[in-house]
Amino acid sequence: MKKKDTKTNLLEATLKLISEKGYLGATTREIAQEAGVTELTLFRHFGSKEKLFEELLNTYTFLPRLRELLPEVRDLSTSEVLIVVGERFFESLKERKSMVRIMLSEITVYPDKIREVYNDMIQGIINTLAGYFIDQQKKSTVRDIPPEMIARAFLSMIFSYFQTEEIVRGRSITKSEIDDVVRSYVDIFTNGVVIQ
Repeated sequence: MKKKDTKTNLLEATLKLISEKGYLGATTREIAQEAGVTELTLFRHFGSKEKLFEELLNTYTFLPRLRELLPEVRDLSTSEVLIVVGERFFESLKERKSMVRIMLSEITVYPDKIREVYNDMIQGIINTLAGYFIDQQKKSTVRDIPPEMIARAFLSMIFSYFQTEEIVRGRSITKSEIDDVVRSYVDIFTNGVVIQ
């Protein structure tokens, strides 16, 4: 088995501690200790806690998964793509529930730089999905609505359900329920609710 590199160890330690203590509560000293390296090694690899956090978001959030996923599903119908994207998005949120919960609770007290990094990650997810909708508009399979608005609306439906059920109500949503909810949301999203 291949030994993990120092950078990976640091990122995994950061994920663990931020999920437990939040960005503000996890110190670079604790992160380095958890990774089995010195604090100086942490700074040599990342330069600052902010850069470490940025790399964490770029590695362990839905953004890299979405970037990998969209080329894989390009031959599916728009509804099928949305089902896959919605299910994977929910699963990613569920996997990182501790981190999502703590970040939501402390986002208002983040330093501006950290809030900017967090917002950039969210905007990256929206822009990536909007790129898919731009391609679909060129194929005349999606209405001429601002693609970013389409992406934001779709992701917001999934995130809102996750936040309400998993974070606020404390339920653990099953895979079967995720599938049902996402399929229902995609149906509403693509077909509307009003019979005309």
